[in-house]
Amino acid sequence: MDIAHEKPESPAAVPGVEPLEPRSVRTSPTRQRLRRRTGSGDRQLDEKIRDLVASVDVEDADLLEDIVETAFRMARGANRGEMKLVARSLRELGRAFRIFAPYRGVRKVSIFGSARTVEADSEYAVARDFSRAIAQRGWMVITGAGPGIMAAGHEGAGAKASFGVGIKLPIEQSANGFIAGDPKLIDFKYFFTRKITFMKESDAFVLLPGGYGTLDEGFELLTLMQTGKTAIRPVVLLQPPGNDYWDTWLEFIREHVVARALASPVDLSLFEVAGSVEAALAVIERFYSNYDSARYVGERLVLRLKRAPSPTDLERLNREFADTIERGRIEPISITPAEAKDADAPELARIAFFPVSNFGRIRQLIDALNQLP
Repeated sequence: MDIAHEKPESPAAVPGVEPLEPRSVRTSPTRQRLRRRTGSGDRQLDEKIRDLVASVDVEDADLLEDIVETAFRMARGANRGEMKLVARSLRELGRAFRIFAPYRGVRKVSIFGSARTVEADSEYAVARDFSRAIAQRGWMVITGAGPGIMAAGHEGAGAKASFGVGIKLPIEQSANGFIAGDPKLIDFKYFFTRKITFMKESDAFVLLPGGYGTLDEGFELLTLMQTGKTAIRPVVLLQPPGNDYWDTWLEFIREHVVARALASPVDLSLFEVAGSVEAALAVIERFYSNYDSARYVGERLVLRLKRAPSPTDLERLNREFADTIERGRIEPISITPAEAKDADAPELARIAFFPVSNFGRIRQLIDALNQLP
């Protein structure tokens, strides 16, 4: 499901947070100037760093060298508070990567919602029942590890199929009893490292009614997808039967955002409102019914599929989605050399095209591919 960048020397893709943007953007002169290695600012120190990195058995030695050089260069001008921020952020991300690493082959859904929801609320029951149902389908559940909807998610999935991605707040809040003490519980100091973890590790997102935090997470997620800065994945706004929380939110978006041309109508395709557990499950299962993942190779977007479209289907897709194609056509391809080098889903069928940057329409193309026989 992950979006990766093709570079001749790149290793296998890191999931989730990799931007969905073409090479022409990633390799622009401005971007390349920002990426160019400048060393630590001390030539002798750079040589020592290279020798040190060379003594370590690590696959991506060039990136490790860049991290160390950047740390030394930053240290010359940063104050103690800034140094603490960077050091803590690196530790938090490193720990999260290690904890999630053994489960890379398992699909995961992140569940957001209010910490104030109580067990008697219908929202709690829906979150619990959805989590139980998705875990029975072989998925794992990620929540924020606190009370309310977060506890409901862990209760439904069970600790074995759960991750807790908590946040340390000024007012002490302990992890809920369903995940407390579990080795898959992670506490973050910073919201941004926590959000990166949610985005990187998730194959789907389900949002239940919530307050500022839930809306913040939802809007950031949609912004990242709308701008191509994260992979397109199913986003489900789940409300219990008889609850109109997301219906009224969607009404506001349509009447005060889309109607004023502050967002495109096609961007409404990036999410779906569901009024039951069954409807939410159907959205996620439909998204992955044929579509599997995507990757940029050069400037072409490669979509990996379980079932290849027929020639007739391809002709129709080229007509219906001509506005998403910058040049050329949507065409079937074999695995590319960059993908083969990374052993990146070699068993899947592939189509590829040169896209325009309209990610709502790309989501609609994915939906069309999922409707193929």
